[in-house]
Amino acid sequence: MAKRKQYLTATLPDGTVKTIGPTGMPFTHYWRIVAVLEGDRTEVFWGHAKSLAEAKGKRAAAADAAKVRGWRSYAFEVVEVVATPA
Repeated sequence: MAKRKQYLTATLPDGTVKTIGPTGMPFTHYWRIVAVLEGDRTEVFWGHAKSLAEAKGKRAAAADAAKVRGWRSYAFEVVEVVATPA
């Protein structure tokens, strides 16, 4: 039987809304890293995860990336997604 398709919507604390889909994957959380580079440039990395634990696991990777890539600072955020039928 085919997986039911749905749209996943994540609303971040700054008001940004990200919609993913349609997808049949069981994603539950959205994560985002906003890195501040030299010269006040920013770079954004994002993704989705199948659990809160998986999403929070990206925090350690962000800390490693900050050291390796020389980011001046970064913000890491995780929010739950809301599913709506496709």
